[in-house]
Amino acid sequence: MGICILAGAKTVTLAVSAFTLAWTHSVEKVTWQEDWQVTDTGLRIVEARVKGSGAGMEPPEGAVLRDGWWIYEPQVKPVERLSLASSGATVSGWEICGGGDCLTVGTEQGAAIVVEPCGESNQ
Repeated sequence: MGICILAGAKTVTLAVSAFTLAWTHSVEKVTWQEDWQVTDTGLRIVEARVKGSGAGMEPPEGAVLRDGWWIYEPQVKPVERLSLASSGATVSGWEICGGGDCLTVGTEQGAAIVVEPCGESNQ
């Protein structure tokens, strides 16, 4: 199992069953992290963390503050893919890490990024 990261005409494959997606909020300039698992039904988020809070970034009910991070378990169904787009207003791109490897994507405005489980159609 693994994930395929499609960025423009490029596809990068990470042979992982779990990965972390991290980015810096464009307005509040705080770090967000999400832990994802690759499953037979798609990508499932298992934990999210935000380093602080601010306008429109209030931690959800049940979040726990630990070492400066609000940590919680989003209660959402698995998704087929993650679609990320760069506004150009962010201070950095997204960092995708798994299996000891990290990749930064979406550093340029308008760069569309898709993260999905790898299948026969995109390997």
